Amino acid sequence: MSAAKIQTRLLTGFDDPSFGAEQWTQLLPRGDTDSICLTWAVQRTWWETLGHGKLMLIVAKRDGAVVALAPLFTDGGMIYNLCPEDYVDFAGDIGDPDILDALLNQARAQVKDFAGFQFYFIGDQSRTGQRLRDAAARLGLKCFDEGSLPAPALDMAGMPEAALAATRKKSLVRHEKYFQQTGTLAVEHFQDGEKILPQLPEFFAQHISRRATTEQPSIFLKPEQRAFYEQLVQRIPSTGWLRFTRVTWNDKPIAFHFGLCYQGRYLYAIPTFDVELSRHWPGEVLMRQLLLAAIAEGAKTFDFGIGDEAYKYRYATGVTQLRTWGLYPAEFVTKKSEEGSAQ
Repeated sequence: MSAAKIQTRLLTGFDDPSFGAEQWTQLLPRGDTDSICLTWAVQRTWWETLGHGKLMLIVAKRDGAVVALAPLFTDGGMIYNLCPEDYVDFAGDIGDPDILDALLNQARAQVKDFAGFQFYFIGDQSRTGQRLRDAAARLGLKCFDEGSLPAPALDMAGMPEAALAATRKKSLVRHEKYFQQTGTLAVEHFQDGEKILPQLPEFFAQHISRRATTEQPSIFLKPEQRAFYEQLVQRIPSTGWLRFTRVTWNDKPIAFHFGLCYQGRYLYAIPTFDVELSRHWPGEVLMRQLLLAAIAEGAKTFDFGIGDEAYKYRYATGVTQLRTWGLYPAEFVTKKSEEGSAQ
């Protein structure tokens, strides 16, 4: 297809009058990745609370109709994709090589002293990785696979017996019985943003306390991280995507979970528990209740999120690798290689 038929344009922002949330949403099912972190609402919230540098939202048109969107930002000569918290990608159809080339060319034309692209967390189920390699060859760039992180998941739709078996694991049932036999155990699930928002300070505090005992401090020590979740709850209260769980024992909160469910994918995002009760495993009580909740609502997949923690593999039936792709000017790569050889 002729490149002359492809036009690209840099949007003025998330509220560009020619392309907003509705048009963005319509693009998502047309691409290889339709994930919660690629939605207009989550991308905008991430940019407003955690973003830095300069925003670049670039749309590509073919025969006058928008067919794809590159949600990007630039900082220090590099270009990155927005919201690298989970599966991300281009939005829409980039199957035509001319479309991808046009988006990449438009992006690098915006950056003085362009140093390269880094596209984080492109799932191996997406064809984007290979398409980026092919595009790099056409555009005189060098493409590198810069590593991946696993995202274990439980296939609830395809393997329902495995999902039920996960909820019946002896350790989960045993730890839940302890709290039932020694007091009053209650589990509440929330999807209403107005009911979730006032519970976030307690959730943040418990997570901070829990993480204080580990080598990785809580993300909620940073005000911008707290702002991201607070604004997200307020921005998507009526979408049906929010999942918040509170587990109490004798009216005391012993575990929380902040998650999301989108297109049947139940995302196990941020769990926490009362560290003073850790010997009784309240986190396993939370896990069982989340699995039961996901089954009850007919979720297709229970995604344990990014990371290779051993406990995830007790339940997962498969793993997707989320890969980072780097594309760099050939002269930049040569220069860096020469500098490395000289050291």
